[in-house]
Amino acid sequence: MNGIRRIAILGAESTGKSWLTQALAGVIQMRGQAVSTVDEVLRTWCDREGRTPQPHEQMGIAQAQAQAATQITQGWVISDTTPIMTAVYSHMLFDDESLYPMALAHQALYDTTLITGLDLAWVADGLQRDGPHVRGPVDTLVRQALDRAGIAYRVVYGQGHQRLNNALLALGLSGEDESARVTRENAQFAINDGRTVWQCNECSDPDCEHKLFTGLLAKR
Repeated sequence: MNGIRRIAILGAESTGKSWLTQALAGVIQMRGQAVSTVDEVLRTWCDREGRTPQPHEQMGIAQAQAQAATQITQGWVISDTTPIMTAVYSHMLFDDESLYPMALAHQALYDTTLITGLDLAWVADGLQRDGPHVRGPVDTLVRQALDRAGIAYRVVYGQGHQRLNNALLALGLSGEDESARVTRENAQFAINDGRTVWQCNECSDPDCEHKLFTGLLAKR
């Protein structure tokens, strides 16, 4: 592939955005393509500050999220959320709709926008997530914002590997066969030996979690 292809992963909290971002990147990389991922700036901000942001801090977070994505200029770029999510949370929590114009202008840069469906169980993270009751309203506001701007999107459903294959199909790519899945997952589990980086905070994949912790126990 020449040039750049930007993919946005949007969705309500605890719908596997981070897991899908990393899983897609793993597949595309194993198929010989250059791929970069963009982490969720809001999560990093909350972890650093030990709190959720105030209204006047929302625009800075949205701008930092946009900058992190646009500074990459080649290959595949898969963004774990975009400024749209910051705009939605500002709308919900503070009745502030001022971030939408900036967020939607940035969203137009993406070749494909995927929304993670609400079919995964909600999992608390101790700081950032509010509860399962907010997922429906957040999902609605995301879709409404994209619809207003005429930005097309695909919703990705399914559990674990099925969710990944549905996302690959939405990107016009073929799904993984069983052999490729095992190879990719074994590479990701190499975190136990310090060889690769893998984020589990939004995995939402029980098979993945089971394999990770049984592997740790086996090494004792």
